[in-house]
Amino acid sequence: MSAEHSPRIAVLLPCYNEEAAIGPTVAGFRAALPGATIYVYDNNSRDRTVEVARAAGAVVRTERQQGKGNVVRRMFADIEADIYVMADGDLTYDPAAAPAMVEMALSEQLDMVVGTRQHNAKDAYRGGHVLGNRLFTGLLSFLFARSFTDVFSGYRVFSRRFVKSFPVLSSGFEIETEMSIHALELRMPVGELATAYGARPEGSASKLSTFRDGWRILKVMLNLFRTERPWLFFGSVGALLVVAALILAVPLVLTYLDTGLVPRFPTAILITGLGIVAVLSFLAGLILDTVTHGRRELRRLAYLAQPAPGSER
Repeated sequence: MSAEHSPRIAVLLPCYNEEAAIGPTVAGFRAALPGATIYVYDNNSRDRTVEVARAAGAVVRTERQQGKGNVVRRMFADIEADIYVMADGDLTYDPAAAPAMVEMALSEQLDMVVGTRQHNAKDAYRGGHVLGNRLFTGLLSFLFARSFTDVFSGYRVFSRRFVKSFPVLSSGFEIETEMSIHALELRMPVGELATAYGARPEGSASKLSTFRDGWRILKVMLNLFRTERPWLFFGSVGALLVVAALILAVPLVLTYLDTGLVPRFPTAILITGLGIVAVLSFLAGLILDTVTHGRRELRRLAYLAQPAPGSER
Protein backbone atom coordinates (compact mmCIF):
# COMPACT_ATOMS: atom_id res chain seq x y z
CA MET A 1 0.00 0.00 0.00
CA SER A 2 1.44 3.40 -0.98
CA ALA A 3 2.34 5.99 1.64
CA GLU A 4 -0.55 8.23 0.63
CA HIS A 5 -2.95 5.38 1.28
CA SER A 6 -1.29 4.10 4.47
CA PRO A 7 -4.00 3.40 7.02
CA ARG A 8 -4.22 5.37 10.23
CA ILE A 9 -3.55 2.88 13.02
CA ALA A 10 -4.59 3.46 16.62
CA VAL A 11 -3.37 1.24 19.45
CA LEU A 12 -5.90 1.20 22.31
CA LEU A 13 -4.75 0.21 25.79
CA PRO A 14 -7.37 0.30 28.59
CA CYS A 15 -5.58 0.51 31.95
CA TYR A 16 -6.28 0.24 35.63
CA ASN A 17 -3.38 0.25 38.12
CA GLU A 18 -0.75 -0.94 35.63
CA GLU A 19 2.21 1.20 36.74
CA ALA A 20 4.56 -1.79 36.56
CA ALA A 21 3.56 -2.90 33.05
CA ILE A 22 2.28 0.03 31.02
CA GLY A 23 5.67 1.51 30.19
CA PRO A 24 7.10 -1.63 28.53
CA THR A 25 3.72 -2.26 26.86
CA VAL A 26 3.69 1.17 25.22
CA ALA A 27 7.35 0.81 24.23
CA GLY A 28 6.63 -2.58 22.67
CA PHE A 29 3.79 -1.26 20.50
CA ARG A 30 5.82 1.83 19.52
CA ALA A 31 8.55 -0.49 18.24
CA ALA A 32 6.15 -2.88 16.51
CA LEU A 33 3.95 -0.20 14.91
CA PRO A 34 6.10 2.94 14.61
CA GLY A 35 3.49 4.82 12.58
CA ALA A 36 0.63 4.17 14.98
CA THR A 37 -0.78 6.50 17.63
CA ILE A 38 -0.86 4.79 21.02
CA TYR A 39 -3.72 5.70 23.35
CA VAL A 40 -3.80 4.75 27.01
CA TYR A 41 -7.21 5.16 28.63
CA ASP A 42 -6.82 5.24 32.38
CA ASN A 43 -9.75 3.94 34.41
CA ASN A 44 -9.29 5.67 37.80
CA SER A 45 -5.88 4.18 38.59
CA ARG A 46 -4.58 4.85 42.09
CA ASP A 47 -0.91 4.39 41.17
CA ARG A 48 1.43 6.13 38.68
CA THR A 49 -0.08 4.54 35.55
CA VAL A 50 -0.84 7.92 33.96
CA GLU A 51 2.63 9.39 34.54
CA VAL A 52 4.44 6.26 33.33
CA ALA A 53 2.26 5.95 30.19
CA ARG A 54 2.75 9.62 29.31
CA ALA A 55 6.50 9.36 29.83
CA ALA A 56 6.57 6.33 27.50
CA GLY A 57 5.07 8.45 24.70
CA ALA A 58 1.39 7.46 24.80
CA VAL A 59 -1.57 9.77 24.41
CA VAL A 60 -3.24 9.46 27.82
CA ARG A 61 -6.95 9.97 28.38
CA THR A 62 -9.27 9.18 31.27
CA GLU A 63 -12.59 7.36 31.57
CA ARG A 64 -14.26 7.86 34.97
CA GLN A 65 -16.93 5.14 34.69
CA GLN A 66 -15.33 2.03 36.14
CA GLY A 67 -15.14 -1.11 34.02
CA LYS A 68 -13.42 -2.25 30.84
CA GLY A 69 -16.64 -2.12 28.81
CA ASN A 70 -17.09 1.54 29.73
CA VAL A 71 -13.52 2.27 28.65
CA VAL A 72 -13.97 0.49 25.32
CA ARG A 73 -17.20 2.40 24.66
CA ARG A 74 -15.36 5.70 25.20
CA MET A 75 -12.37 4.68 23.07
CA PHE A 76 -14.48 3.52 20.15
CA ALA A 77 -16.56 6.70 20.26
CA ASP A 78 -13.66 9.17 20.55
CA ILE A 79 -10.85 7.82 18.40
CA GLU A 80 -10.78 8.15 14.62
CA ALA A 81 -8.64 5.66 12.70
CA ASP A 82 -8.77 3.12 9.88
CA ILE A 83 -7.39 0.21 11.90
CA TYR A 84 -7.69 -0.25 15.66
CA VAL A 85 -5.39 -2.52 17.66
CA MET A 86 -6.69 -3.28 21.15
CA ALA A 87 -4.69 -4.99 23.89
CA ASP A 88 -4.39 -4.91 27.66
CA GLY A 89 -1.81 -2.72 29.33
CA ASP A 90 -0.39 -5.53 31.47
CA LEU A 91 2.36 -6.76 29.09
CA THR A 92 0.77 -10.22 28.71
CA TYR A 93 0.11 -9.81 24.97
CA ASP A 94 3.00 -9.78 22.51
CA PRO A 95 3.27 -6.42 20.70
CA ALA A 96 5.48 -8.03 18.05
CA ALA A 97 2.42 -9.91 16.74
CA ALA A 98 0.55 -6.67 15.96
CA PRO A 99 2.03 -6.05 12.47
CA ALA A 100 1.02 -9.55 11.30
CA MET A 101 -2.49 -9.08 12.69
CA VAL A 102 -2.83 -5.69 10.98
CA GLU A 103 -1.51 -7.09 7.69
CA MET A 104 -3.97 -9.98 7.92
CA ALA A 105 -6.87 -7.57 8.44
CA LEU A 106 -5.82 -5.38 5.50
CA SER A 107 -4.83 -8.05 2.99
CA GLU A 108 -7.91 -10.20 3.60
CA GLN A 109 -10.21 -7.23 4.34
CA LEU A 110 -11.25 -8.63 7.71
CA ASP A 111 -13.27 -6.68 10.23
CA MET A 112 -11.78 -8.40 13.26
CA VAL A 113 -8.64 -10.45 13.86
CA VAL A 114 -8.49 -12.20 17.23
CA GLY A 115 -5.09 -12.94 18.74
CA THR A 116 -5.61 -16.44 20.13
CA ARG A 117 -3.45 -16.91 23.19
CA GLN A 118 -0.68 -19.50 23.20
CA HIS A 119 0.59 -19.67 26.77
CA ASN A 120 3.65 -21.53 28.00
CA ALA A 121 4.38 -19.60 31.17
CA LYS A 122 3.05 -21.36 34.26
CA ASP A 123 1.44 -18.23 35.71
CA ALA A 124 0.17 -16.75 32.43
CA TYR A 125 -3.25 -18.37 32.39
CA ARG A 126 -5.03 -19.99 35.32
CA GLY A 127 -6.36 -23.52 34.83
CA GLY A 128 -9.88 -22.43 35.80
CA HIS A 129 -9.81 -19.74 33.12
CA VAL A 130 -8.72 -22.30 30.48
CA LEU A 131 -11.71 -24.51 31.37
CA GLY A 132 -14.06 -21.51 31.50
CA ASN A 133 -12.88 -20.32 28.09
CA ARG A 134 -13.58 -23.74 26.57
CA LEU A 135 -17.04 -23.94 28.16
CA PHE A 136 -18.06 -20.47 27.04
CA THR A 137 -16.62 -21.04 23.56
CA GLY A 138 -18.76 -24.17 23.24
CA LEU A 139 -21.83 -22.37 24.59
CA LEU A 140 -21.34 -19.53 22.11
CA SER A 141 -21.05 -22.03 19.27
CA PHE A 142 -24.23 -23.78 20.41
CA LEU A 143 -26.21 -20.54 20.71
CA PHE A 144 -24.99 -18.79 17.57
CA ALA A 145 -23.82 -21.68 15.32
CA ARG A 146 -20.27 -20.27 15.06
CA SER A 147 -17.58 -19.31 17.51
CA PHE A 148 -13.93 -18.36 18.00
CA THR A 149 -11.04 -20.38 19.36
CA ASP A 150 -10.43 -17.84 22.13
CA VAL A 151 -13.59 -15.87 22.90
CA PHE A 152 -12.06 -14.00 25.84
CA SER A 153 -8.87 -12.79 24.17
CA GLY A 154 -8.35 -9.06 24.70
CA TYR A 155 -5.86 -8.82 21.83
CA ARG A 156 -7.80 -7.83 18.72
CA VAL A 157 -7.50 -5.81 15.53
CA PHE A 158 -10.64 -4.08 14.25
CA SER A 159 -11.66 -2.32 11.08
CA ARG A 160 -13.25 1.10 11.26
CA ARG A 161 -16.58 -0.31 10.15
CA PHE A 162 -16.57 -2.77 13.08
CA VAL A 163 -15.77 -0.06 15.63
CA LYS A 164 -18.28 2.49 14.36
CA SER A 165 -21.14 -0.02 14.07
CA PHE A 166 -20.61 -1.65 17.48
CA PRO A 167 -23.13 -0.50 20.13
CA VAL A 168 -21.17 -1.28 23.30
CA LEU A 169 -23.61 -2.35 26.02
CA SER A 170 -21.29 -4.12 28.46
CA SER A 171 -19.62 -2.34 31.34
CA GLY A 172 -17.02 -4.89 32.45
CA PHE A 173 -14.86 -7.78 31.29
CA GLU A 174 -17.75 -9.35 29.39
CA ILE A 175 -16.96 -6.89 26.57
CA GLU A 176 -14.94 -9.50 24.62
CA THR A 177 -17.96 -11.81 24.50
CA GLU A 178 -20.13 -8.98 23.20
CA MET A 179 -17.55 -8.15 20.51
CA SER A 180 -17.51 -11.75 19.33
CA ILE A 181 -21.30 -11.93 19.15
CA HIS A 182 -21.50 -8.62 17.26
CA ALA A 183 -19.16 -10.00 14.57
CA LEU A 184 -21.02 -13.32 14.37
CA GLU A 185 -24.46 -11.71 14.21
CA LEU A 186 -23.55 -9.44 11.28
CA ARG A 187 -21.63 -12.27 9.59
CA MET A 188 -18.51 -10.14 9.35
CA PRO A 189 -15.35 -11.54 7.77
CA VAL A 190 -13.10 -12.36 10.72
CA GLY A 191 -9.86 -14.20 11.34
CA GLU A 192 -7.64 -15.56 14.09
CA LEU A 193 -3.88 -15.54 14.57
CA ALA A 194 -1.97 -17.42 17.25
CA THR A 195 -0.05 -15.04 19.53
CA ALA A 196 2.20 -15.54 22.53
CA TYR A 197 0.67 -14.90 25.94
CA GLY A 198 2.94 -14.37 28.92
CA ALA A 199 2.78 -13.85 32.64
CA ARG A 200 2.29 -10.41 34.16
CA PRO A 201 5.45 -8.65 35.32
CA GLU A 202 6.17 -8.43 39.03
CA GLY A 203 4.05 -5.76 40.66
CA SER A 204 1.09 -6.19 38.27
CA ALA A 205 -2.02 -7.98 39.53
CA SER A 206 -4.97 -9.40 37.63
CA LYS A 207 -8.30 -7.57 37.97
CA LEU A 208 -10.34 -10.64 37.01
CA SER A 209 -12.55 -12.53 39.44
CA THR A 210 -13.11 -16.06 38.11
CA PHE A 211 -16.61 -16.59 39.50
CA ARG A 212 -17.95 -13.01 39.50
CA ASP A 213 -16.83 -12.19 35.98
CA GLY A 214 -17.73 -15.69 34.75
CA TRP A 215 -21.29 -15.20 36.04
CA ARG A 216 -21.49 -11.78 34.39
CA ILE A 217 -20.27 -13.17 31.06
CA LEU A 218 -22.81 -16.01 31.25
CA LYS A 219 -25.60 -13.48 31.88
CA VAL A 220 -24.49 -11.40 28.91
CA MET A 221 -24.48 -14.43 26.61
CA LEU A 222 -27.95 -15.54 27.75
CA ASN A 223 -29.34 -12.00 27.47
CA LEU A 224 -27.89 -11.62 24.00
CA PHE A 225 -29.34 -15.02 23.08
CA ARG A 226 -32.73 -13.77 24.26
CA THR A 227 -32.48 -10.53 22.29
CA GLU A 228 -30.76 -11.88 19.15
CA ARG A 229 -32.62 -15.22 18.92
CA PRO A 230 -36.02 -14.36 20.44
CA TRP A 231 -38.00 -16.92 18.44
CA LEU A 232 -35.73 -19.74 19.57
CA PHE A 233 -35.61 -18.46 23.16
CA PHE A 234 -39.32 -17.84 23.68
CA GLY A 235 -40.24 -20.77 21.46
CA SER A 236 -38.24 -23.05 23.76
CA VAL A 237 -40.03 -21.60 26.79
CA GLY A 238 -43.40 -22.15 25.08
CA ALA A 239 -42.47 -25.72 24.16
CA LEU A 240 -41.52 -26.51 27.77
CA LEU A 241 -44.87 -25.13 28.95
CA VAL A 242 -46.73 -27.23 26.39
CA VAL A 243 -44.85 -30.37 27.51
CA ALA A 244 -45.69 -29.60 31.16
CA ALA A 245 -49.35 -29.07 30.27
CA LEU A 246 -49.49 -32.36 28.35
CA ILE A 247 -47.91 -34.29 31.23
CA LEU A 248 -50.50 -32.90 33.60
CA ALA A 249 -53.33 -33.44 31.11
CA VAL A 250 -52.75 -37.14 30.39
CA PRO A 251 -54.10 -38.56 33.70
CA LEU A 252 -56.91 -36.02 33.63
CA VAL A 253 -57.98 -37.09 30.14
CA LEU A 254 -57.75 -40.79 31.03
CA THR A 255 -59.93 -40.23 34.10
CA TYR A 256 -62.47 -38.31 32.02
CA LEU A 257 -62.63 -41.08 29.40
CA ASP A 258 -63.23 -43.68 32.12
CA THR A 259 -65.70 -41.80 34.31
CA GLY A 260 -66.85 -38.81 32.30
CA LEU A 261 -65.79 -36.61 35.21
CA VAL A 262 -63.02 -34.10 35.84
CA PRO A 263 -62.27 -34.62 39.55
CA ARG A 264 -59.15 -32.44 39.71
CA PHE A 265 -60.64 -29.15 38.54
CA PRO A 266 -57.70 -26.98 39.81
CA THR A 267 -55.33 -29.08 37.67
CA ALA A 268 -57.51 -28.43 34.65
CA ILE A 269 -57.30 -24.70 35.34
CA LEU A 270 -53.51 -24.96 35.65
CA ILE A 271 -53.29 -26.82 32.32
CA THR A 272 -55.39 -24.13 30.65
CA GLY A 273 -53.16 -21.42 32.14
CA LEU A 274 -50.01 -23.17 30.93
CA GLY A 275 -51.48 -23.44 27.44
CA ILE A 276 -52.35 -19.72 27.35
CA VAL A 277 -48.89 -18.69 28.56
CA ALA A 278 -47.29 -21.03 25.99
CA VAL A 279 -49.27 -19.38 23.16
CA LEU A 280 -48.29 -15.94 24.45
CA SER A 281 -44.65 -17.03 24.57
CA PHE A 282 -44.79 -18.21 20.95
CA LEU A 283 -46.39 -14.92 19.87
CA ALA A 284 -43.82 -12.87 21.81
CA GLY A 285 -41.06 -14.80 20.09
CA LEU A 286 -42.53 -14.13 16.65
CA ILE A 287 -43.04 -10.40 17.30
CA LEU A 288 -39.61 -9.88 18.87
CA ASP A 289 -37.98 -11.84 16.04
CA THR A 290 -39.39 -9.29 13.58
CA VAL A 291 -38.11 -6.42 15.76
CA THR A 292 -34.68 -8.05 16.04
CA HIS A 293 -34.52 -8.49 12.28
CA GLY A 294 -35.15 -4.76 11.83
CA ARG A 295 -32.49 -3.84 14.41
CA ARG A 296 -30.00 -6.13 12.69
CA GLU A 297 -30.71 -4.44 9.37
CA LEU A 298 -29.99 -1.03 10.93
CA ARG A 299 -26.70 -2.29 12.40
CA ARG A 300 -25.79 -3.76 9.04
CA LEU A 301 -26.48 -0.43 7.33
CA ALA A 302 -24.28 1.39 9.88
CA TYR A 303 -21.59 -1.22 9.22
CA LEU A 304 -21.80 -0.83 5.43
CA ALA A 305 -21.60 2.97 5.70
CA GLN A 306 -17.86 2.64 6.49
CA PRO A 307 -15.21 1.58 3.94
CA ALA A 308 -13.79 -1.94 3.99
CA PRO A 309 -10.36 -2.34 5.60
CA GLY A 310 -7.57 -2.01 3.06
CA SER A 311 -9.74 -0.38 0.41
CA GLU A 312 -8.46 2.76 -1.26
CA ARG A 313 -10.85 5.70 -1.07
